[in-house]
Order: sequence, then structure tokens, then C-alpha cells
Amino acid sequence: MACAALAAVAGARAASVPQSQAADRAAAASAPASAPARARPKPRLDTSGRTRVGKASFYAGKFDGRKMADGSRMDPQADSAASKTLPLGTTAKVTNLETGESAVVTIRDRGPHVKGRIVDLTPATAQKVGLDRHEGVSKVAVTPLSVPPSDQHVTTRDAAPDATSAGPMPAKNRRLNSALKGN
Repeated sequence: MACAALAAVAGARAASVPQSQAADRAAAASAPASAPARARPKPRLDTSGRTRVGKASFYAGKFDGRKMADGSRMDPQADSAASKTLPLGTTAKVTNLETGESAVVTIRDRGPHVKGRIVDLTPATAQKVGLDRHEGVSKVAVTPLSVPPSDQHVTTRDAAPDATSAGPMPAKNRRLNSALKGN
């Protein structure tokens, strides 16, 4: 008897829900538990050479030795930096607007991956420009000094292999070639 009463209440509730809400509920029930995050558009590469002002941060110690976007390893003592918009291989002057100190860096990586920041510096470069280690960020101006031509900022992973770098011919192919020549 109680089951019949519950079924009647559920049926009455379903009948009182408008069609559009019922369809929305059905779609929500069939959707995955966590919808994928909306993808942000990729920033465009800036080859204009204009100075950009924003916040700089520095690489954490856990990134020491990890591969950077250009294929090299992150060296905390190097004058390397990461930028979302400057092409890889760009040489730029980073000036701390609070202290006036500056350093020249080479863009070798992509980032920073924190909203509002325009450049990540290695710890050695951050120290040169007077970036406060306790705060972790400072306002800087990034002025590109040399921007590579558009065809040269291809990462090593994207570059096509050179025909001369194929190495020696495998032994099987040497035997086939000599058999075809009649040697």
C-alpha cells in the first residue's frame, strides 16, 4: 500500500513538471559528473617588439632540471625565462619597476601559468632584478631586444629531421643495395 502511494506521488510530481524542465533534468542526468573546463584560447605570439608591463614570478625549485619548451633543461643559474606571448629564442630585458634593476634573459619556456603574470624567471635572474623572495612577484617591464624570425622559433620537437642526420644505413639495406648492384 505504501509503495503504491509513493508511486502515485512520484507520478503526480513528474506530471506537474513542465516539458522543458523535464528535458533539462534528463540531459543533466546523462551528462558526465564533471564537465570539462572551458578551454582558454591560446595567446598569440607577439613579434611586435613592444614593451609589456606586468608581474614577474620565479620558477620553484621543483622545476630544476625539467625540460623547457625549447627542449633544454631548466638551470636555476641560467638567464632563462618563460613567456606566454614572446617567441622562443627571444632575448629580452626584464626591468623590476620597484627597484630599477634589470637583467637580460632568453625566452626558453612557456608560462607563467598564473593569471596576471607575464614572465617567469629563473631564481638567479630573479635575484639579479631584485625580486622579493618572500612576496614572490614584482611589477616588471619586459622589453624584447631581439626577436627571432618567424620561421626560427620552431621548437626542436617540431622541427623536421635532417636527411643527413639519419645515421648509418642499416646492415640489411647495405646487403640489399650490394645485391642489386651485383657486388
